[in-house]
Order: sequence, then structure tokens, then C-alpha cells
Amino acid sequence: MPAEWAPHERTLMSWPCRRELWRDQLAAAKEQYADVANAVAAFEPVTMVCADAADAAEARAALTNGVEVIELPIDDSWLRDNGPIFVTGDGRRAGVHFGFNAWGETFAGWERDAAVGRLLIERLGDSRYEAPLILEGGSIAVDGEGTLLTTEECLLNPNRNPGHSRAEIEEILRDYVGVERIVWLGQGLVEDRDTDGHVDLIAAFTRPGEVLLQRTAPGTPSHERMADNRDRLIAAGLDVVDFPIFPIVDVAGEETAVSHLNFYLCNGAVIVPVAGVDSDSEALERIAAAYPGRAAIGVPGTVLAYGGGGPHCITQQVPAVR
Repeated sequence: MPAEWAPHERTLMSWPCRRELWRDQLAAAKEQYADVANAVAAFEPVTMVCADAADAAEARAALTNGVEVIELPIDDSWLRDNGPIFVTGDGRRAGVHFGFNAWGETFAGWERDAAVGRLLIERLGDSRYEAPLILEGGSIAVDGEGTLLTTEECLLNPNRNPGHSRAEIEEILRDYVGVERIVWLGQGLVEDRDTDGHVDLIAAFTRPGEVLLQRTAPGTPSHERMADNRDRLIAAGLDVVDFPIFPIVDVAGEETAVSHLNFYLCNGAVIVPVAGVDSDSEALERIAAAYPGRAAIGVPGTVLAYGGGGPHCITQQVPAVR
């Protein structure tokens, strides 16, 4: 699996459709999905999956010409987690189709989401491997040179793969994602309500051997978790760049944590969720400094965070064949 900063052929996304998740924020969610898609489309092609013709027409009206709109059966709109994961080598590309059960059966109805990865691989004309593991794309990060980062809270959770030991999960990741070393963090954010500690809310490789890591202030709910994760990264021989900005805002009457680290690297840019607060500019500066040569593009991220994620959670890269 190439690192996210490797060249992309395109980005895959899906249009919001689960009303019980978004409730009265569904229209706002669609606006923020469109903001992300249009920002990415300024740098590379985007394919937007829509559940039906009505959603496709709505999406087409909100999106630029750089976004292709297609119809495929879906239940939800977090394609990072239920979409295909692509691997490359020797001038070829293949899609890996992992199992999906809606974050440990958190939401009822996931059969169409569990199948759409296979359909997208077929649409792109790539070979397909069926992996014997339930895995969301947001639960892993790779450096493209053999190291994978994840959390025990998610991958060892009995609501995903109760029949697999840690060693068996590691073996499957090595076989299907092409990594050599798995670095286990402990837990994700306390504020992460649905994903059981996805790593893409708290950490990202900036280059092989270096990780940008969320830090939270002493006395806050996630402080001890993030401090433990820092210790684990250092013990694994990785350099850590601390990221201390973690805004909490009100969305629909709920306190909502906006993780700036749930950004997405596309060709030439990094698409960063912002919270509409004074610290946004510093967050963009820090992330831009972590990825020299890329434009840091801020997009509204409050409603995405209310739904459980950000730009990274709703995108999946299709790497260019090397």
C-alpha cells in the first residue's frame, strides 16, 4: 500500500444518505462533503458515489466538473472505511476488499457498504483480493516503506474480528497490505464516539519514520491516551511531531471535537478540516510545515466532525500505477 502522499490517479467519495446519523444536519453535511470534493478536484479527479438518481442529481448540482458522479448501492458515506484499499507494485495495481460491519455493528444496515468496494474495484478494472478480516481504512496508516500504524482499541476490539488473535491480524495485514512492521498505539480519542479509536483522527505519517501526533492538554479527557501513544511511537523508534491544537465547538447543541489531523493528502495539497475558530490559521500553518511543497487548503469541518470524522474519513485514494 503506497503512502498517501504518493501520486494518485483519483479520489473516491460517497454522498451523504444516512438520515439517522446526520439528523437535522444532513443538508449541512452535503454542503461540507461538496466542499471537500471540490477542493480535491482542483488537484486531481474525484469520483462521487451516490445511492440513487435523486442523490446523483443533487450531488451534480453541488459539484464542479472535476467530479464524476456515479450511482451504486450504498448505506452510508464514509468511503475511507468501507471502500477498497489499493496496493501497487511492478507497474500493476490491485484492490483489496476487506470485510465491513459498520464499526462493530454500531449502525444497522451495512450490506451495501460492505459490497461497494468490490464494485469500485471492478469499475476501475483492477484485480481484486478478498481479505479475511473486517477492517476500516481509517483504522490504519502506512508510510509506504513497510510500516503500518494502528490502535489496539480498534483492531483488537471483539466487535470486529473476535476469532483472530493479534498475531493473526498482523499476518493478514502483512499479506494483504504489504507491510513488514505493525506499530500498535493504545487508544484513540475519548471524543471518538463511533469508530473505537481510529488512528486517522489522531496521527499521520509525514514521511517514513516521522508521525504527526495529536496532543491534548493535561486534565482533558484524551490527555493520558495521547501521552501513552507518544511513548509507544518513541519506543518504536519513530520521530514525533506534536500537534497541540484540538478545538471543541458546538454543533446542533452538542460539543464536537474537530480533529485537524483528519486531513487528506491529494496531489499537491493537503485538505484540512477547520473549525471556524481563531486557532485554525495556526493549525493550517503547522500542517503545511509538515508537508513542504503542498498547499494547505482549509475546508469547513464542524459538521463532518459531528458525524464522526473529517476529510480523511470520507475519501479514499486510488494510487497511480508506478
